[in-house]
Amino acid sequence: MKILTIDDSTTMRRIIINTLNRIGYKDVVQAENGKEGLQRLDEGGVELIITDWNMPEMDGLEFVKKVKTTAHASIPILMVTTNAAKEDIVEALKAGVNNYVVKPFTPETLKEKIELLING
Repeated sequence: MKILTIDDSTTMRRIIINTLNRIGYKDVVQAENGKEGLQRLDEGGVELIITDWNMPEMDGLEFVKKVKTTAHASIPILMVTTNAAKEDIVEALKAGVNNYVVKPFTPETLKEKIELLING
């Protein structure tokens, strides 16, 4: 399964990729903002998106709204962010996010959320 992870923090991308590798997901592509994320999506093959909310150029919410208007609209999206307020979670879900993880997170939490998304 090819996973796209988008975060402006190189460190956070590395943490997510290392966690994904440890739980068995080796095919991971990355981007540092929503704009770059859209380019990676257009390269094809992505089956799951993990995105941050707060990023320069195009933030996660704008990215999600954009994805939902493209041929990639059916790809599940997991938002991993520091935005923990209930209103933020509701706003993200309304925009089309399929699940939500608040940073910091454990590898178990990430694995659980991914499995929920891919196994229905």
